[in-house]
Amino acid sequence: MVQTIQARNVALNDLETNFKLEWVEDDQLFREWQDDLPEISDYEKQRLDRVKASYRNLLKHPPLLENTVKMVVLSPFLDLADFYLAPFHVTSEKSVEIIDEDEGIIVRGQLDVLALFQEFWVVAIESKKAAFSLEVGIPQLLAYMLANLSADRPTYGLLMNGSSFLFVKLVKRETPQYAFSRWFSMFNPGNDLYTVLSILKRLGQLNVGNVS
Repeated sequence: MVQTIQARNVALNDLETNFKLEWVEDDQLFREWQDDLPEISDYEKQRLDRVKASYRNLLKHPPLLENTVKMVVLSPFLDLADFYLAPFHVTSEKSVEIIDEDEGIIVRGQLDVLALFQEFWVVAIESKKAAFSLEVGIPQLLAYMLANLSADRPTYGLLMNGSSFLFVKLVKRETPQYAFSRWFSMFNPGNDLYTVLSILKRLGQLNVGNVS
C-alpha cells in the first residue's frame, strides 16, 4: 500500500511509526557538513557580516514582519551559493501554518518550503514572534525529504528561522535514517554564517554531482 505524506499536520511520531524513520547520532552518517568544505571569499564574508548586522538591527525594532527571514537572511545565502543560477532552480511549495498559544494569545507563523533540485530542501520559519524554534519545522522538512528520497543517493535539508540554522541529511538504507549538523546561530561568537554558506556550497556541489 502506498502511504501518503501530509506535510501540513505531520508529527515526528507519525513519520517514525509509518515510515520507520530513525534519528542517528553517529557522527559518521553526516560528514558532508564537516569535510571538504570550500573556502569563501573576503567579499562573501563582508556580505555575511552585513546580513548579521541587518538581522541584529531588525531585532531592535519588533515585531518582525512577514517575509523578513527570506528577504534579509535567506535570499542573500541562496544568491551567494549560486542557487539562483543554472543548473539549480528554486521552486516554492505550499506554506504550512504554525500556531503557538502563549498566555492566551495566538501567535501565527508559517513554514516556507523551497526545493532546490528536489534533493535539497530549505524550510524557512517565519513568525511575528521573535522566532519559532527550529524544532517546529523538523517534521515538515523530513516529510518533504522522505517524499523525494532516492534509494541510491541522500537528500539534504536546511532549517532556518533567521537567527539559527540546522542542516539535515536523510538516507534510505534498510530503513530511512536522518542526522543533524550542529546548531549554527547568529548569537554565537564570531560569524557562524561563514560556515553555513560553506556548507550550502558543498551540498550544492554534491547535488550537481548526483545528476551529472
